[in-house]
Amino acid sequence: MTRARTIQSIYTDGACSGNPGGGGWGNVIYFSDGSVQELGGAAAQTTNNRMELQAAIAALEFLLASQQTEPVTLYTDSEYVKNGITRWVKGWKQKGWKTSTGKPVLNQDLWELLDRLYQQVKQRTPIQWQHVRGHSGDAGNDRCDAIARAFALGQTPILQQATTVAKSEIALEFDPHATNQVAAETIQSRDSNLKNTVGANVDSVMVDSTAPDVSDVPREVRVAQLRNMVETLHMADEVARQGYLITSSELADLMDVNASAVTSRGDNWVWRNWVVSRVRREGNQILWQLERVD
Repeated sequence: MTRARTIQSIYTDGACSGNPGGGGWGNVIYFSDGSVQELGGAAAQTTNNRMELQAAIAALEFLLASQQTEPVTLYTDSEYVKNGITRWVKGWKQKGWKTSTGKPVLNQDLWELLDRLYQQVKQRTPIQWQHVRGHSGDAGNDRCDAIARAFALGQTPILQQATTVAKSEIALEFDPHATNQVAAETIQSRDSNLKNTVGANVDSVMVDSTAPDVSDVPREVRVAQLRNMVETLHMADEVARQGYLITSSELADLMDVNASAVTSRGDNWVWRNWVVSRVRREGNQILWQLERVD
């Protein structure tokens, strides 16, 4: 690969219709010359986490084949993938692919492949794993999501093949951090067959500036709060150990947050020592599963 074709960043995402059910994964690869390469695939019966892992595997395979030595940023909206490959996998291997509770690590086959590829790639190419919030208007992430969901639904999306574009188009069209609306309008004006059809769903974070300073709370109260927190964590461990599915409102109560703070975080994310995964919808409720991973 010539310097003009240097990979700058890779976005990855996975999706699943049913979880388990039909799945899909997608990659968007951004080059320094402004060109873009898209990859994707499907699986008949899988889970969302397996598709997130498969997307990361495909990204590293592409990077390994490129023989690039310049640094690359790899973006994923899965904290499961990012934390797993950068933090947890070392401990899993030391424990014989067991979690801290002695249970087998889920998706061990894909984790082993991802880890092997990562060890090979980073000998040549420095990689920065970066978490990006899903459905937040990031054009790279949203395009990956569109590709993955299309494959999960049995569709065949049009994947862009890397071609060099005019320099005047590069800064706007292929800025992976441009808003989804701007990126989509630019792409549609150049080629009506390449449409980014995902809508931005921007999440906002509210900060309570009136919250009391912890130092003002009596020690006895802080100890009681700590005791309650430990009981809550024991409860979460039991939910994970038994494989119970809990609703969004029940999960919100467990985390002591508003229900919207649960449903706005995507299909899988990390809370303390657990990966929280969306399983399915029953009526007007979403059911979630907790998996202890550290």
